[in-house]
Amino acid sequence: QEQLVESGGGLAQPGGSLRLSCTASGFTGGISVLTISWYRQAPGLKRELVATHTKFAHAVNYPRSVQGRFTISIDNANNTVYLRMTNLKHENTAVYFCNAIKDDSNYWGQGIQVTVSS
Repeated sequence: QEQLVESGGGLAQPGGSLRLSCTASGFTGGISVLTISWYRQAPGLKRELVATHTKFAHAVNYPRSVQGRFTISIDNANNTVYLRMTNLKHENTAVYFCNAIKDDSNYWGQGIQVTVSS
């Protein structure tokens, strides 16, 4: 049974940092054969892409809104993908989701809350 489990969310102050983790289990071949992305969804808004790490580390992509502040990285040995978020802003408050694509299948984690507030 393929599964994605996020952790590491919580409360951060503006200008602060958080690191989210997403551990993948049940995927044949491990996390390296997955295209892994982080998305976020703020209240009343659509889910939006935050960062992508393509399978076999061919590419890493970020939307302009988070470039230079967010970093996605992979720990293949532990089947975990991280999202390091720095210089957090109020508008980064959202539920963050881990997403994996393998072949034609799409998998989602349950989501984790990140709140940026002073």
